[in-house]
Amino acid sequence: GQKAETYLAGIDKSELTASDIVAWNEAAVRVGASRWAAQLQVPPQSPKGRPIIRLTKGNPGQTCIQIVPANEKEKENEKTQSDVPSHCTYGQVWPASLSISPDGKMMTLAVQPLDSWREMWVFRQDKKEWQLTIMPPAFDTPELGYIEFAGWVPGNQQMLVAREVSVKGQTKTSFELWNRDTLAVERRADKPGNLSAFYRWQDPNWKNMTVTVR
Repeated sequence: GQKAETYLAGIDKSELTASDIVAWNEAAVRVGASRWAAQLQVPPQSPKGRPIIRLTKGNPGQTCIQIVPANEKEKENEKTQSDVPSHCTYGQVWPASLSISPDGKMMTLAVQPLDSWREMWVFRQDKKEWQLTIMPPAFDTPELGYIEFAGWVPGNQQMLVAREVSVKGQTKTSFELWNRDTLAVERRADKPGNLSAFYRWQDPNWKNMTVTVR
């Protein structure tokens, strides 16, 4: 994963031909889908008052994700794993990608079911229960794609998301402002600088790691 990122960053776009650009973009989407593989997979520490996740084994080949509420973190050792609801997947879960909203009522996590396809799992607290919504890069099953959390907007009403998909040699990159309650796209742009909220509130870690901006 680290070699792929290094090689991609070392390419001089100005020296590429038109056909090379197509291959370069496709390679970038593949790197973007798997970029969490280059990171040490340790979940970020959860500040006081916010929930955490716990990964457990499910059926053979499955990873299960459990949400441990903030008021139960100190009691975690007293609870059995079966006491906490699980969301299981055969995909690759990247715990280092976990991002928790400032109010502690929403979390995002990168889950990669295929080598060239990465989803964003969104957990939202509804009263005392946590609801999961799986957001794919696109709904028309393109060949390559990924979607990723890019920042929390102050006010706890909106969030930032970036996505990139490639279909038959055509790559589309989108930087989006989402409504947190509905997960609907309120605004989008093809560059982060063209969306004021995105430009102002993009997460520094996302900015340093993403390949959507290249």
